[in-house]
Formats: sequence, structure tokens, C-alpha cells
Amino acid sequence: MRNKDIGIDLGTANILIYVKGEGIVLCEPSVVAIDKDSGKVLAIGKKAHDMLGRTPGSVIAIRPLKDGVIADFDKTEIMLDYFIKKIKGRTIFSRPRIVICCPSNITQVEKNAIREVAERTGAKKVYVEEEPKVAAVGAGLEISSPSGNMVIDIGGGTTDIAVLSLNGIVYSESIKVAGNTFDVDIIKYIKNKYKLLVGEVTAEKIKIKIGTVLEKEKEKKMQVRGRDLINGLPKTITITSSEVKEAIKDSVYMIIHGAKMVLEKIEPEISADIIENGIVLTGGGALIEGLDKLIEKELKVPTKIADSPLTCVAEGTGIILDSLT
Repeated sequence: MRNKDIGIDLGTANILIYVKGEGIVLCEPSVVAIDKDSGKVLAIGKKAHDMLGRTPGSVIAIRPLKDGVIADFDKTEIMLDYFIKKIKGRTIFSRPRIVICCPSNITQVEKNAIREVAERTGAKKVYVEEEPKVAAVGAGLEISSPSGNMVIDIGGGTTDIAVLSLNGIVYSESIKVAGNTFDVDIIKYIKNKYKLLVGEVTAEKIKIKIGTVLEKEKEKKMQVRGRDLINGLPKTITITSSEVKEAIKDSVYMIIHGAKMVLEKIEPEISADIIENGIVLTGGGALIEGLDKLIEKELKVPTKIADSPLTCVAEGTGIILDSLT
């Protein structure tokens, strides 16, 4: 039986799995629901995500990955094993080769933990690749040439900013400000302004539906429901896109500052290449309305969003799998 080689984008918010010859076959939230008393796993992925903020006292929904690295080794292994079995990526006769991604600038111990969790799911061989490099490959950048390319990969837990040339990372920074940070910013803003408590699922919906970094003539609006912190009763408010812009502003500028730091550290010749080639945004955070325009304005470098920012890393693992002999 032919081995089913697998590429895994092991994200803080979502896991995507690419199977060689088939493409992306799975995209599910990185969430595990467990019984607090027995420790038994009750649900994984989308079913567990649907439980976030809605579980009874005895059930907790957790994200076993935090800031792009493994926070709970056992739950990550259970989750990964479940997804690989779900796509029938491993049988009694077949052990796949796995390409799995990690943030840039993590420690060797954290990298080894990612490798180990993949090996323990029954992999024949595990290749650990840095996320911004794989995202650049998936976005179609020609990183094998001696010309510099820059990618900003805004995931759930981390934003990886990297300059690449000759199939390697010239310089990179990984900052713990990304999509989940925007969600927390929105929760705090609504809590402080409206004395209303909303959950992370609601905050994520707000970000996706009306999130922006632009000043707009015609604002988008959205009704939001939560719990009134004063009387404890359910309450509905209307929030605008300009309020979301205000809520996430500081975090967005932290990402821009990180990109400036990377540009300041590279050689002038590579800087010249980046001005010519531009910056490519990948990851779910790249879809915040106007982010490419704001980064271009602040950095004075042409900036564009990858064709499929949510799947760049997974597609990049597929290209790397094709290059394995």
C-alpha cells in the first residue's frame, strides 16, 4: 500500500491537513473538549469549538496550542491522532511521512515537542519546517532565487515576519500578537465601553464580519449579544466597524512595528529586492479589511495579500512534500 504523505499546518486557531495527491482534506479548529472530573476527551475540532463558552461546569473546551507552540502535549497528541485517523492518513499497513510547521524563532525544545507529537501519531518520518518559509512557498513566492522576499504570516497565536532568499530565512521575528489577540482586544473594548461581556466566538465573528483598519465613509454595523455586567441579564448592542478599528489599533501597530524591526536588520541589497518584490501577507489575519493598505502606507513598501491566505501554509507543505524523494 502506498504511503499517504501528509502536510500539517498546526495552528493555534485551526489545523489544516494536506494529503499528497489529494490537496487540503481537513480544516478544523484546534480545540479539545474534556470532562473536567474524569479528564476524558468528549469532542475534538469543530464539535469542540461549538462548545466554547457554552459548556456546563463539568466540561471545559481548551486550545492545546498557545502562541503557535504546544501548551498541552497530551491533548495535542490526541487531537492530531484523531485528525490523522479521520482522513485515513494512517493504516495498519501504512505510516506516512509528515511535514509539520512551527513558528520561526521558537526554541529547539519547542521544535522537538512538535516533532515528537507528530512521531507519536505513527509517522514514518517527520520534517519540521518554519511557518513563514512554508507560507511563502504556498503563496507562490520564488524563494530559491538569490532575490529577497518578505512575508508576514498573521496566524491565530503568532505573527511570523520573515525575509527569505536562496530557500532559507535571512532574518525573522515571531511576535505573540495575531488573530486571537484581536479577539481579546474586541472583548476588552466592548466590556469597557458597554459593560457587556461577550465570548471569544462572538468576538471572532465581529472581527470577521466588520473588522477593519480603514477610516470608512459608510460604516458597517453588527448586532452583538452578551451578558450585562451591571444587572447580569442578556443584552443586545450595536457595534460599528470604526469601534472595531479602535479596539484592534494597538495590536495592528505592534505587527507593523515588528515588520519595521525586520526591515531595519537586513542588508541594503535585500531591502532593494523587497521594494521591488513587495511584501506578501498570509494567514487569516491578512483578511482584516485594509491591512495591506495600512502596512504599505506605514512601511513604504508595496504590500499585497496572498491569493489564498488561509491555506498558504497547508498548500506550502504540499509543495514541500512533492519535492521529497
